[in-house]
Amino acid sequence: MKLKLYGIKSCDSVRKALKFLKSAEIDFQFVDIKSESVECETIEKWLKQVSIDKLFNSRGTTYRKLGLKNLNLDEEAKREWLCREKMLIKRPVAELEDGRVVVGFDEKTYKEIFNEQHSA
Repeated sequence: MKLKLYGIKSCDSVRKALKFLKSAEIDFQFVDIKSESVECETIEKWLKQVSIDKLFNSRGTTYRKLGLKNLNLDEEAKREWLCREKMLIKRPVAELEDGRVVVGFDEKTYKEIFNEQHSA
């Protein structure tokens, strides 16, 4: 399995991640979550490696539009919302070849991860 990057093309963080991967000549598959569905099983798999608070985007437009701030969602409710509304997923989500999951884009983290994979 090669690297999969989940996100939307209009997201700044996703664009930075795509630019990084392309400039580092890393083979990857881009999954546009606006046009392709992300199964609940995939989200559950991610949540085994990252916390719900890391994966659940409580700072985005979708979160505000849905009025979720006033609901004080617990972990189970956040899981249900992630399965129901894919735009609540913090982007990008990188599924690495070794099975690790990285949420969000941080250039330093990406450099560490992909230099490590290239030297292995």
